[in-house]
Amino acid sequence: MSADTESQSTEVESGTKTEWEKTESESEAPEVPCLRNWLELPRDVTASILLKLGPIEIIESAQKVCTLWRNICKDPSMWRFIDMQNPGDLHDMPYCLEKMCIHAIDRSAGGLVGINIEYFGTDELLAYIAERASQLRRLQLACCYDISDEGLSEAASKLPLLEELEIHVGDTNKDAIEAVGRCCPLLKTLKHNQQGIRNTSFCNDEEALAIAQNMPGLYHLQLIGNCLTNHGLQAILDGCPHLESLDLRKCFHVNLEGDLGKRCAQQIKNLRRPNDSTCDYKFAVEVGESGYLFDESDLSDYGSMYGYDDFDGYDGFDGYDSDLNPYWSD
Repeated sequence: MSADTESQSTEVESGTKTEWEKTESESEAPEVPCLRNWLELPRDVTASILLKLGPIEIIESAQKVCTLWRNICKDPSMWRFIDMQNPGDLHDMPYCLEKMCIHAIDRSAGGLVGINIEYFGTDELLAYIAERASQLRRLQLACCYDISDEGLSEAASKLPLLEELEIHVGDTNKDAIEAVGRCCPLLKTLKHNQQGIRNTSFCNDEEALAIAQNMPGLYHLQLIGNCLTNHGLQAILDGCPHLESLDLRKCFHVNLEGDLGKRCAQQIKNLRRPNDSTCDYKFAVEVGESGYLFDESDLSDYGSMYGYDDFDGYDGFDGYDSDLNPYWSD
């Protein structure tokens, strides 16, 4: 091989190697992600994303990100539904849920159609909602022990368009049910749930009869933990002919054997029986035989757990007035 040919061959090999190394180097280089500016998103897309957050997250965080997000968060259309869901540890929260809820209601500018309040509802807050949300269709109250029959009755008188009412473990009884039935003729769904008690001395059909006599337009009824008997259930079936779903879980004083059970099966499309599972229900569903949150027989175990050996002279749960909750009465 001549010197010129050898030189050319070396150059070709050298050039090929250089190109291969370059290709390998480029393939190993990290790809630069395509960064998008969230502020360039269409306003309706941003609003849709922010709606995935709850009012607490919006007020405490999202609206503080930038001016655009703050303006979107102040739009009344963002506050048609207010879900104040929370874990219930109010004393550990760095903010006041009631004040935050009032702020959210104000932002709705009268356009509020649905609201969920958990653990902090009061008669005063309910009155505020009724005054400023006459278009309300859905009201959910969970563990709101400071809402009374009088408070709910007064609010119902100002909510004629209400279609769904949910009460999960509270102190409202038949008087409030009667008022809601009279004042809310469009009501289609009622969930009035308590904590079931197996003790037969707690049997009570007052709420069932109030429903039967005042809510003939119901399609969906949930009575988890109610103390009604077969008599009350019979009245509901007679007085609410449009019922499609009926939830009687933890209603320990109802017996669906025999003709009543057959009628329920025939008349109700979706029936949940007293002993059906409550695993899909987030609130407490049962108290002890005595009507307390746990049986008196459990107190010794509770005392041993926390270093107390003797509960002699223990008079009950300090701070609870028996007039406020029948489960804590003597």
